[in-house]
Amino acid sequence: MAGEGERPMPAGTRIRSLALELTGRCQLSCAHCYAESSPRGGHGSMTGADWREVLDTAAGSGVTAVQFIGGEPTLHPECASLVEQALASSMQVEVFTNLVQVSRSWWARYLLPGVSVATSYYTADSAAHDAFTGLAGSHARTRANIAEAVRTGVRIRVAVVGSGAVADQACADLTALGVEKVTVGRFREIGRGSRGNRPTAAELCGRCAQESAAIDPFGNVSPCVMARSIHVGNVRREAVDKILAGPRMAAISARFAKRNGGSDCPPNPSGPQCYGG
Repeated sequence: MAGEGERPMPAGTRIRSLALELTGRCQLSCAHCYAESSPRGGHGSMTGADWREVLDTAAGSGVTAVQFIGGEPTLHPECASLVEQALASSMQVEVFTNLVQVSRSWWARYLLPGVSVATSYYTADSAAHDAFTGLAGSHARTRANIAEAVRTGVRIRVAVVGSGAVADQACADLTALGVEKVTVGRFREIGRGSRGNRPTAAELCGRCAQESAAIDPFGNVSPCVMARSIHVGNVRREAVDKILAGPRMAAISARFAKRNGGSDCPPNPSGPQCYGG
C-alpha cells in the first residue's frame, strides 16, 4: 500500500526515477563518455510528443523523479518544456548538464522549486580537463558556472569522475567554490570509455533497475543509463508504464538485485557523496 501522499505503483514495478537521455548532441567529446556524445550527435527518433507522453504516463504510474541527461540535454529544443511538464506533474527534476554554456532563461529555470542541477568535473587542472573534454576553455567555463550556481542558490550536485589524488584535489577545489554536494565515481569502460572493448557486468554497480531506469533518444528502455546495451522495451511501441511493470523488467531487476554490487553509481543522484573532499 502506498504511503500517504505517494502515488500507487503498478504491480511488479519498483521504478520511481527515470533518466531521460534526450540527445546525443553535446559541445564536448569526453574521452570516457558512456553515450559517445559529441557535437555531431543527434536527437534520435524520439519526438517532443513522444517525450511528453512518456512523462505523462510515467507520472501517472508512480514515477516521482526525472533526470534529463544527454549528451547535453539543454541542446534539445524540447528540454525546457519537458522540465516544465515534469514540474507540473509534481516530479522532482534534475538536469545533468555540462555547464559549458548557460542562458539567462536556464539560470531562471534552475532556480525553480523542484529543480536541481548536476554536472561532471574531472580535475582541478584546466589543461588536463580541456584535453579530456576535447574543448579548449571548457574547464574555465564549467568551473565559473559552478561558482555562479553556488552564488545564486541553485541546488547543484557535482559528479567527480576519477580516483586518488586527482579526485581529492577536484573535491577540494569544489569545496573551495562552496559546493556542498559532491559524488565521486570511477571511470567506466562503457561507450567511448570502453576503447572498443565489449562492456561487462563488472562496469555496473548492481543497483540497475532497482528504483530507476533510463530511456535513450530512440525510445529504448534500459535498467540504467550505464546499462544502455540492455533493452527492456521501446516506448514508441509500448507504453512506458507497461514496460516498467512488465515481466522482463522484473526479471532484470531480480537479476541485478542478486548481484547487489558496488555502491558507486553516478550519475544517479543516490550515489555516494564526499563533503569537503
